[in-house]
Amino acid sequence: MGKQLLFDTLKGKETVRPPWVPFAGIHAGKLTGYNAIELLTKKDALLESLLEVHKLYKPDGQPIIFDLQVEAEILGCDLFWSASTPPTVSSHPLKDRKEVPCLCKVPSKDSGRLPLILEVMEEMKKRVGEETALYGLICGPFTLASHLRGTTIFMDMFDDPDFVKELIHFAGEVGKAMAKMYIEAGMDIIAVVDPLVSQISPTHFNEFMRDTFTDLFEDIRKQKAYSSFFVCGDATKNIEVMCQTKPDSISVDENIDILKAKEITDQYNLTIGGNIPLTTVMLHGSQMDNIKYAVDLLDQLDKFQHFILSPGCDMPYDTPVENTIGVSQAAIEFKQMKETVKDYTSTDYSSIKIDLPDYTNLQKPLIEAFTLDSDSCAACTYMWGLVTDVKEELQDDIDIIEYKFTSKEAIARCIKMGVKNLPSVYINGKLAYSSIIPTKQELIDKIKESL
Repeated sequence: MGKQLLFDTLKGKETVRPPWVPFAGIHAGKLTGYNAIELLTKKDALLESLLEVHKLYKPDGQPIIFDLQVEAEILGCDLFWSASTPPTVSSHPLKDRKEVPCLCKVPSKDSGRLPLILEVMEEMKKRVGEETALYGLICGPFTLASHLRGTTIFMDMFDDPDFVKELIHFAGEVGKAMAKMYIEAGMDIIAVVDPLVSQISPTHFNEFMRDTFTDLFEDIRKQKAYSSFFVCGDATKNIEVMCQTKPDSISVDENIDILKAKEITDQYNLTIGGNIPLTTVMLHGSQMDNIKYAVDLLDQLDKFQHFILSPGCDMPYDTPVENTIGVSQAAIEFKQMKETVKDYTSTDYSSIKIDLPDYTNLQKPLIEAFTLDSDSCAACTYMWGLVTDVKEELQDDIDIIEYKFTSKEAIARCIKMGVKNLPSVYINGKLAYSSIIPTKQELIDKIKESL
């Protein structure tokens, strides 16, 4: 049974095959003809889509909803909705004031979209919960604090560290409340998804977040549920400090060398999951590309222990069904699929012709932001938001452009530019920031250095 296979993996047992967890968030709607807005706001649409995911992809573990804005919406953030991506935060209630919300603001079962989500969780538990482990995803404390405060929180770390600690502590209490409701609704694993952890140093993590995360994972453990610390972006520098907060598992995306990260998580007896690339493989690749990637990844493991095969994050809406089925087959029928793709060569994006700007003869500074997708990736949203804020201040003195990793051309451009991690910011063709969100003034000063 897939559920027990996943539980055994989280307990550190060696298994006959790796568990498979497709993070089919908004992609679930694609299977049944619902757009992302319908999927995330209509109970019947969400339930029907999740059952289709379960039927087609044969998951050992399955998330119910992948929307990191549920808590932010409840706490007063406005959302921008899109038909093909999760919503993004478009306003920050604490942007212009340093104020930690009262604990009376912590979400309850009747807050926002929670009645819909909890009802679907309970129904999924009845329908598939005996055979499949169910994931409840909550917004991590740092990302939630950033939703409330905006990018100013990065400057606050220097100007008013006590305020930042208090705000993150409040966000941790929100996380506890969300986890409790989700566990009561039947969730087996609580994934604390905090993309912005990749954008800070281990020193700042330990100073501002370690205690809050540790407390949150301990609270989940006391409720007899498993936990996952889910981070996006290049969080390589933070893998060890994340382990020290004592989750049961860690999930990472394609920005991280998962086998090297596993060397660290193994030392802490933790399971790691990931990190099938969302766009180059799952969205734009063929079914054979997907089988090949999964097989090659699994083939590098000495044994199937402490490892979960999964996408790096929320799968793109338009991911071809056959691609995800291919990954499922690679997990379930590893030896057979290994033989199938032994002579297969994966898709090469470097053949796509890309013309780069003449960086040495620009009339004014050019700021290029390379993102996974600022409409769906929280870290990318804040990085691109910072660039647009700087543009608003400097006006016509600079040019800006975003390249989203969702198109084949952008993928080829990243290859040609040598972009290693997302999000990254380049100034006049030279790397300025990689997986670190600077303050607004730092970016302005860096731009002025280029003049």
